[in-house]
Amino acid sequence: MTTTIDQALTEMLRTQMPLAATMKVDAVEATSDRVVAAANWQPAYCGAGGVLHGGYLMALADSTGAILAFLNLGPGDTTTTLESKTNFFRPATEGRVLATSTIVHQGQTTIVVQTDITNETASLVSRTTQTQAVLRPTA
Repeated sequence: MTTTIDQALTEMLRTQMPLAATMKVDAVEATSDRVVAAANWQPAYCGAGGVLHGGYLMALADSTGAILAFLNLGPGDTTTTLESKTNFFRPATEGRVLATSTIVHQGQTTIVVQTDITNETASLVSRTTQTQAVLRPTA
């Protein structure tokens, strides 16, 4: 898996979302159509057997999905996760994972995002579907 890290975007991501700094998430691409982020396998992020912890993968998916939802908001709107569901397909035990978020539905009050996390051979590790609330400023 060859990915080009966008250093300026990574810095902005890590500044705006401190958890991304803790998780050492690297930003690859962020547009209103899709967000791509990468993270390296590290023992500190693993559960038993050297497998990236499911909570780590879910947090990575939630973070990239939230960024995509944010990029599709109107002026002054904010977002928060209402619901998230993850299926795990294979363990990530080494190397790098890539999280790719795309819009499934964009409504007036919710945005549904799907995030696929793949390993270095482009095999699907997990798929997360999340619903983001669209929060509008009150008068």
